[in-house]
Amino acid sequence: MPDPDPRIAFFDRLAPQWDADQPPIAETLARLDQLQPTLGLQAGDDVLEVGCGTGLVTNWLLEQVRPGRVTALDFSPAMIAHAQARGVEAEFRHADVCSDDLGRALYDLVWCMHVFPHFRDQAAALRHLARALKPGGALLVLHLDSRQTINAFHDRIGGPVAGDHLPDPQSWETLLADAGLRIAELIERDDVFCLRAARAA
Repeated sequence: MPDPDPRIAFFDRLAPQWDADQPPIAETLARLDQLQPTLGLQAGDDVLEVGCGTGLVTNWLLEQVRPGRVTALDFSPAMIAHAQARGVEAEFRHADVCSDDLGRALYDLVWCMHVFPHFRDQAAALRHLARALKPGGALLVLHLDSRQTINAFHDRIGGPVAGDHLPDPQSWETLLADAGLRIAELIERDDVFCLRAARAA
C-alpha cells in the first residue's frame, strides 16, 4: 500500500486556523461575482467542488446553481469536518481525486479553485474528473492570482507543497488531451488564472 500523501496531514494541521489565515471572504466572493460571466455557472447545474477546504465558497456556488446541487470534497478529513459544520445544503465527501472513483457522468461542472497544484498525480486526477463529467460538461481551474505567483508561493512555503505548480500552457494541452478534454478558454493575467476545459459531447 502506498504511503499516504503528506499533503493530507499538512492541510489537516492548517484546518483549525484556515479561515482566519485566508483573505477576507467578502473580498473573495466579490471577486467571484465579478468573474461570474466568465465562470459560466448556470442555474440547474450539478457541480463537483474539488478541494473545498473548510467550505468558504461552497454556499456561494450553491446560490449560483440552484436548483442544481453541489457536491464538495476534500482529501483532508479535518477540512471536511470544518466544512460540514457550516450547515451548507451541499453534500460533503472525503475523497482523493488522484485515486478515488468519483462516479460517472454525474456533473455539469467540476470546480477546482485554489487546489489543482496540490494533486500529486495531476494526470490521474484529470482522468477521474473527466469521467465524472456529463457529456458536454466542463472543468474549471481557477486561481485568484497569476500562475507564476501561485507557483512561487508554494515553493516559498516549502515542505509537502514545495513544487506544487500549475502547469504551463503546453503541459495543460497534453494533460487534458490524455483525459479526453480540450481547452475551451485560458485566461492568464496578473490577478487571475482561469482555465475552462470541455469534455466532448
